[in-house]
Amino acid sequence: MVAKVLTIAGSDSGGGAGIQADIKTFQELDVYGMSAITALTAQNTLGVQNVYPIPVGMVLEQLNSIAEDLRPDALKTGMLFSGVIIESVADKIKENGWGNVVVDPVMIAKGGARLLQDDSIKAIREKLLPIATVTTPNIPEAEVLTEMTLDTMDRRKKAARMLHKLGSSHVVIKGGHGQEDELVDLVYDGHRFFEMKSMRIDTRHTHGTGCTFAAAIAAGLAKGCTAEDAILTAKRFIHHAIEVELGIGSGHGPTNHWAYRKAGIGV
Repeated sequence: MVAKVLTIAGSDSGGGAGIQADIKTFQELDVYGMSAITALTAQNTLGVQNVYPIPVGMVLEQLNSIAEDLRPDALKTGMLFSGVIIESVADKIKENGWGNVVVDPVMIAKGGARLLQDDSIKAIREKLLPIATVTTPNIPEAEVLTEMTLDTMDRRKKAARMLHKLGSSHVVIKGGHGQEDELVDLVYDGHRFFEMKSMRIDTRHTHGTGCTFAAAIAAGLAKGCTAEDAILTAKRFIHHAIEVELGIGSGHGPTNHWAYRKAGIGV
């Protein structure tokens, strides 16, 4: 049986992030991808020109259609835009009994555009994190969620404990925004910490890295991997996607979603 994965996120007209990046990742990792679109964006590698939220009723209709016929083995949330969409999506996930939930708390685009309304942070804390199997904030997102400055590893560990206490079974605080020469992603499962380390890659082609990483985790969970194995595979996947540049666009270019497969690593 083919594993099925649902992405609940915004659409990126430039194809580098959002549901487009998620579907590409699902395909490369041999799972069947589905989507519920929460917002349309007009964007390219230079930035986000406009955002148009989908009415919450239509978001729920998409989820109802999936529930009726194509029950997902895992799902990920990305750009949910508003508190009302976050709350409605979380309630629907619980209503349907869907598990293996990966929460990517998307807040700001690579070019600096805000992708989340002010009323959304409380909804993420109170509605999404309690149902999350894995939460994947970058450092700025974790700072907003915990109201802490995360300029040291000790502070990041404290933040990870806070996010776990809010309900997320596993927390990955991504280190891409850190100042260290070595990139360090911090993982916490409620019992122990471990660090995923890699050399920083000097490139501007990093658009969609967060979406892609979270989508890869969801793909692993859908295929029956443990959360730790899914996270480690996702780390390898995104590292190759950044390392092997496509060189597309004049700004923050997209990552290379087929680099992992072409490297012959397998799925």
